[in-house]
Amino acid sequence: MNAIFIVLPILTLLMFDLGLTLKPADFKLIAQRPKPVLIGLFGQIVLLPLIAWGIIQCLSAFELQLSTLFIIGIMLVACSPGGSSSNVFSMLAKGDVALSVTLTAFSSLITLFTLPLIMAWVVGSVQNSDFSVQNPDFSIQLPIGKLLMQNIVLMVIPIAVGFIVNMFREKAAEKIHHVLKRIAMPALVLLVTVFFFQHKQTIVNEFASLGLTMTVLILACTSCGALLSWIARLSTKERRTLVIEIGMQNAAQAITIACSPLIFNNEVIAIPAIIYALMMNLILLAYVGITKISGK
Repeated sequence: MNAIFIVLPILTLLMFDLGLTLKPADFKLIAQRPKPVLIGLFGQIVLLPLIAWGIIQCLSAFELQLSTLFIIGIMLVACSPGGSSSNVFSMLAKGDVALSVTLTAFSSLITLFTLPLIMAWVVGSVQNSDFSVQNPDFSIQLPIGKLLMQNIVLMVIPIAVGFIVNMFREKAAEKIHHVLKRIAMPALVLLVTVFFFQHKQTIVNEFASLGLTMTVLILACTSCGALLSWIARLSTKERRTLVIEIGMQNAAQAITIACSPLIFNNEVIAIPAIIYALMMNLILLAYVGITKISGK
């Protein structure tokens, strides 16, 4: 089974579901409360890729060099912030759901442009690495135009359609959202399961290094979200939301780009996103549990 036929409808439905939760007031939040929104976007758009690249360089310094395809996959995850699942986690953690929705919407739109630019630099860097020099037949290309068009079709249009439905048919939007939020998690579990069986040996062989890398990435990003919130003296609800939003990546988007025949067309690049999705849910579920125990 080709995973692209699973991940494409999943990503489209997730983005449509995000649109169903959007209201015009969500876009005004950046003017009403600019500090938490701008800090969150800085963490998602700027800090995440920098942390991911720093971790990769640290591993290299300790002679724990990851393969070139995995490096591309890790950076792809770091450049795909947000996703509708973060809104659910913010709600469970008693965070600021309105802030979460706003950050998810803005980051989804901003990464239309930042993701191609950062990934073009990443691909160029690994092409010039020692691995590529030692393997002259190795070549991987990033068609930026196709990536931009794919993101518009699979992300912007579904979000816009969901937003319009919510504006003119609010009750219908609520009913559809109620159904889709129940479908999202089983669909992602199906995707992870299919990938696991297709790439079982590679995942088992590389889980130690990739699992460690993705865990460190998640913990570093969530910690930065907490630190930025503390420095900015944000409220408890805002802090919880930033911890989740900065630490939680759109694995479905990363997998789509990796597997798309229009972009990388390489399922190995998607393996870091699969492992990330697993570790991310475990860590953030633990975080949600801690917030419930604290009772604040």
